[in-house]
Amino acid sequence: MDLVPYAIPFFLLAIAAELAWNAYRKTGYYRSNDAINSLSLGVLSTTSKLVMVDIAGRVYGWVQEELAITQWMLEGWVSLAVAFVAYDFCYYWFHRLSHERRIFWAAHVAHHQSEEYNLTTALRQTSTGFLIGWLFYVPCFMLGMPADVFVTVASANLIYQFWVHTRFVNTLGPLEYVLVTPMNHRVHHARNPEYIDKNYGGFFILWDRLFGTYRAEDSHLPIDYGITRGLNSWNPLWANLHVYVEMFRDSLKTPQLRDKLRVWYGRTDFVPPGIVKPPVQPGNHYDPSIGRGLKVYVGLQFAALVLVGLAMTYLAEGLGNSGLALLYVYLLGSLVILGWLLDHGEQAWEWLRLAASVALVFLLPLPPWLQSLLPALVLASALAYFFARGSRKTADQAFD
Repeated sequence: MDLVPYAIPFFLLAIAAELAWNAYRKTGYYRSNDAINSLSLGVLSTTSKLVMVDIAGRVYGWVQEELAITQWMLEGWVSLAVAFVAYDFCYYWFHRLSHERRIFWAAHVAHHQSEEYNLTTALRQTSTGFLIGWLFYVPCFMLGMPADVFVTVASANLIYQFWVHTRFVNTLGPLEYVLVTPMNHRVHHARNPEYIDKNYGGFFILWDRLFGTYRAEDSHLPIDYGITRGLNSWNPLWANLHVYVEMFRDSLKTPQLRDKLRVWYGRTDFVPPGIVKPPVQPGNHYDPSIGRGLKVYVGLQFAALVLVGLAMTYLAEGLGNSGLALLYVYLLGSLVILGWLLDHGEQAWEWLRLAASVALVFLLPLPPWLQSLLPALVLASALAYFFARGSRKTADQAFD
């Protein structure tokens, strides 16, 4: 059973609580643009599963039928406990290779782009992991693990990882030696050279201690969060695709065939001959300046899109394939446009998005009361946008 849909309301409540605590303590652990970008990636990741081909499910079914070397004889809590440990072991190697090899990093990088560290970072997930990430869990099905058991422990593992994305919890004493905690997972999200490529565990930090990838947080070495060459954009589509695009460009530019291939399968830090990368600038934080009214407008529009994403998740069967596909395209386009607003301030695409919002009323099978209400809400949004249009960012406002 997939436990994640049941956990989503608790995720949102926990984020609201941490945001309120952050405001009360005045710690500055949240920036609205960064948080919206993280949550946008989470919304896309969740809804993409409803419209993308289930490659993993098809492969796992075939492996279980044709390649399983034993039958799964365990039952009850014993079955779940053994499966959970086996899954977490596979997750460690999946996570480690997702940092060490470029083709896997391309799918995982979205989770590390945030230059803040809070509970919204936990929901910052990829939409392209379905392409090859399933490879690392094939051993579970070769051992005969039932699909329902696998889904249950995988979702439980993912839910556990949510709470460790916080700066409000310090050391947990002896638990630091056994479990992944906020302290040792903060290290994992650092781009400081001393911290990079450490602490890959999902639930057990024991794997890192066993395989030599553990690093404790040093109170004398403040963590700089993000990726070494910042994304410098609030576009969630670009956040998912930029490493793929970079690999494709590099493979075209480098002259040797060996290097063209190595661009894809080589180590993450491999730079092929003939390619010049921009210098790493640690400590820079991308933070374009736009008008306060426009920030509020984007926040309210994003909240409405979260409701669209929740509707897709919980009402998927009633919407049908065509309805899901239509809503996903609308959601993707809307989140990209809101990202552009956060990047650049006023731009004309928002008017087109609002017009598309009205068109959805006539294209989707909505209840009559909602068909009457939505045009009024869109009209109110159009008026709000007209008055909220803010200043564009300037080059010296983009970074702090």
